[in-house]
Amino acid sequence: MTSNTPLAEQTETFTSIPVVNIAGLYSENPQDRQAVAEELGQAARNVGFLYISGHQVPDDLIKGVREAAKNFFALPFERKMDYYIGTSATHKGFVPEGEEVYGSGRPDHKEAFDIGFEVPADNPLVKAGTPLLGPNNWPTVPGFKEAAQAYYKAVFALGRTLFRGFALALDLPEHYFDDHANFPPSKLRMIHYPYDAEAQDAPGIGAHTDYECFTILLADQPGLEVMNGHGDWIDAPPIPGAFVVNIGDMLEVMTAGAFVATAHRVRSVKEERYSFPLFYACDYHTQIRPLPAFATGKEDYETITIGEHMWAQALQTYQYLVRRVQEGKLTLPEGARKTATFGHFKRAKSEPAA
Repeated sequence: MTSNTPLAEQTETFTSIPVVNIAGLYSENPQDRQAVAEELGQAARNVGFLYISGHQVPDDLIKGVREAAKNFFALPFERKMDYYIGTSATHKGFVPEGEEVYGSGRPDHKEAFDIGFEVPADNPLVKAGTPLLGPNNWPTVPGFKEAAQAYYKAVFALGRTLFRGFALALDLPEHYFDDHANFPPSKLRMIHYPYDAEAQDAPGIGAHTDYECFTILLADQPGLEVMNGHGDWIDAPPIPGAFVVNIGDMLEVMTAGAFVATAHRVRSVKEERYSFPLFYACDYHTQIRPLPAFATGKEDYETITIGEHMWAQALQTYQYLVRRVQEGKLTLPEGARKTATFGHFKRAKSEPAA
């Protein structure tokens, strides 16, 4: 259900992350689906982060993607650089440590492999040069492509189910968002945080909000922290059998801030850590603006093209793209926002520690 409660009165000073069992979203009974939607809506408004249990992603797919990631990141650095994202035409591939810099101004202590929604080279969007879309840059590691594709397909399907739950939570038709993601720039990241005996010296990944509609995260070690309305950092450790879901920038825009794109970071921990966020986005040219129920004419959420927003954030974060902008080879989309302009970055009463 929608809420007219002023933002200042919402309970964003949370100290823990709620758990929502979404099994009811798969029920044929509309009342079961609506009951889960109510819980999703409360979590999205009050926290912007939640755990979900009761999903239908098979354990063998989760095990497979973990093994694929471990096998890839175990390769020598020179082999991994054969798939360097900076040589990709579609911003996919290996991301070495130091490539990404968020708001802290310091490189993140991690490496990653970025995988996109499969859009063939002969698709009109790819032929038109649409950023972020196109074939993946698959490494020649036995079983890697198959495991990654199977996991991506299952978690993306979970995203469609969640979006139907969020639609119900917003008093929209259940299938309102179904046609919004046909060839989206939705990215799955395999992220590896190496063992770090000096973990206290730097964040694993700097504080940020996610650019897309929402994120579905699988992680195997603690480290994730979420910023509440006071600017305090709240732990979000893994829960066996559950995913973490967080609201992204675009759902914040759609709801004029009623759903909050909560800032988060990964603190440095000594343990080796793997995580797998899938960023669920609408199609590149989708115009994102406050939904009619939230459009008062006074909100400071202008219309944003989702793909341009995502591309602009990448142009300001990935160092190979930053250099191309500085060299005049690429330009930021008109009206591009700076990083860290959504969620509790705007509302925090104290500056986050980086």
